[in-house]
Amino acid sequence: MSKKQKLELTWIGKDKRPRLEPRILLEDKALSYRADDPITSVQAEIPFAGQDNIPPKFSHNNLLIHGDNLLALKALEQQYAGKVKCVFIDPPYNTGSAFTHYDDGVEHSLWLSLMRDRLEAIRTLLAEDGSLWITIDDNEAHYLKVLCDEVFGRGNFVANAIWQKKYAPQNDAKWLSDSHDHILIFAKNKNIWRPNLLPRTDEMNSLYKNPDKDPRGLWMSDNMSVKTYSFATDYPITTPSGRIVNPPSSRCWAFSKDKLTELIADNRIWFGTKGDGVPRIKRFLSEVQNGVVSKTIWLREDVGDNQDAKKEVKEFNNISVFDTPKPERLIQRIFNLATHENDLILDSFAGSGTTGAVAHKMGRRWIMVELGDHCETHIVPRLKKVIDGEDQGGISKAVNWQGGGGFRYFRLAPSLLKKDSWGNWIINKAYNAEMLSEAMCKHMGFQYAPSQAHFWMHGHSTETDFIYVTTGSLSHDQLKVISDEVGNNRTLLICCKAFMAETSAFANLTLKKIPQAILNKCEWDHDDYSFSLNVLPDDDASETCEVLKTSQVLGDSQFLDNEEE
Repeated sequence: MSKKQKLELTWIGKDKRPRLEPRILLEDKALSYRADDPITSVQAEIPFAGQDNIPPKFSHNNLLIHGDNLLALKALEQQYAGKVKCVFIDPPYNTGSAFTHYDDGVEHSLWLSLMRDRLEAIRTLLAEDGSLWITIDDNEAHYLKVLCDEVFGRGNFVANAIWQKKYAPQNDAKWLSDSHDHILIFAKNKNIWRPNLLPRTDEMNSLYKNPDKDPRGLWMSDNMSVKTYSFATDYPITTPSGRIVNPPSSRCWAFSKDKLTELIADNRIWFGTKGDGVPRIKRFLSEVQNGVVSKTIWLREDVGDNQDAKKEVKEFNNISVFDTPKPERLIQRIFNLATHENDLILDSFAGSGTTGAVAHKMGRRWIMVELGDHCETHIVPRLKKVIDGEDQGGISKAVNWQGGGGFRYFRLAPSLLKKDSWGNWIINKAYNAEMLSEAMCKHMGFQYAPSQAHFWMHGHSTETDFIYVTTGSLSHDQLKVISDEVGNNRTLLICCKAFMAETSAFANLTLKKIPQAILNKCEWDHDDYSFSLNVLPDDDASETCEVLKTSQVLGDSQFLDNEEE
């Protein structure tokens, strides 16, 4: 039987997938920050606890994670799978244009592999009614669209919005002067996801007048003919002045004769000031929906451009300035369409930190990931100004931002296992007992929740199933004591260095040795998935695979952002 074929995008190394280690996160309290008078929360010391009840605009458990973004996405998976409402990413554009702190010129196949791995992780984190928004230029936009079709399903593609990123043309352009970027929009489940309406503007409302002093207030007239032809609604209308009016050729009226009579009686048909104009339907401002549907062309006067974004980031660092950051108004529009207050937003290519700054000002919870040193040198100072209310640029005045809230700064823990001098995998000496327990909970599928009452309760998978982690060796007598305390109505997984008992000796205990129990679960001691990747297939055992190396590809995202100015 022949293998079933399917339409797909293929590239060298597509079949190679990393086996990611689910790392724990370690807080650097020296870099975590909150307002002077934060809103207190019972979850204050729990970095991944549910925060649905935290008042909007004052959550201080937002997360800023410094480390490889693919490992960070994996680290977030256990607690945040299916909980992120909106993901915005501004990944490397693969232009081949080297910047001072970042080189995004990466071989095409490698770029696709790295993006695919991250998109799959992002899809896992997205809520069922969540959405993904990606800014990208022409170099990879169309390949990325097909790649997203494969990861999210072609039926979940929403739109390709066009953002006008530049105003002035490049007169030295060799071919055409590019003035736009793409924003690819995908839903986790398009059947249930719907964008919000954009707020109405004063300019939109200024179109509404009241020339006949209608007591229902301001209105504007709208075309009363439609192009879907129906003989029943193709009839002449006599205006108040006696003029006979027919619908335009190949069109008909939108209403039947009886309905038109009702509308005229209700003063909802406008024949012009002299009563001899083509009839038009009156649309009252008080009756229109409270917002407008977004178009797919986003002009710079509405959402800002590259120059606006540069001015914004210069307020935080005017020495090492990002080349092409995204303006706050652009991110604000995305969040207006995709989220509501207190929703959770993720950006795994944090760059200059615009996503977190805008989300914070708009009362959204946020998680950002960044590998580069500017996570500390640029993003932290920017967010501190936001929290202190000192940042009055960008969208601050539009949303009346006065400060508040906070964030927690985390680093990825090192690998749980490392090889000793003999080449054997052992527990990393950097891990203390608490770190080991938390890490083993992740690997074994348990929620880390150490008990103060029972030394053997380090986490749970259900209300009656628990885990105990120790580097010690347990005797039969010790296991018997634990088994008796666990009782017949609960079960316990014990992960220890060694045990002196048959694995079936206690019905309520499951015994596992560490590190043997987790050796084959993932790749160990691999800290950076952005530097290199084998992209050629192993067709011949004697053939050496080419290893393409890049400079912090897809991890050190956009210190000098993404496309050539």
